[in-house]
Amino acid sequence: MGIFLLVLGVWNAVVFGVYAADKIKAIRGAWRISEACLLTLAFLGGGVGGAAGMLACRHKIRKPKFLLVYLFAALHVAAAVLVCVLVF
Repeated sequence: MGIFLLVLGVWNAVVFGVYAADKIKAIRGAWRISEACLLTLAFLGGGVGGAAGMLACRHKIRKPKFLLVYLFAALHVAAAVLVCVLVF
């Protein structure tokens, strides 16, 4: 169980960093990370990191399609708890 949670935590930290990097790029007017990439990272297990990045950096919070990130976060937390209960 420890490895599973460690991998999940590291992945979410990476996704948080990507969201923060995109916000910095937006402020500087630099090349940006695509919205599709940000949503895909959140979908692939980084929902909590994506949601935290959105809230901490106030990034993409007004775009309706980014409400999916909060849904992904909730689903990933529920799935992680279910895996921990059933497998471990």
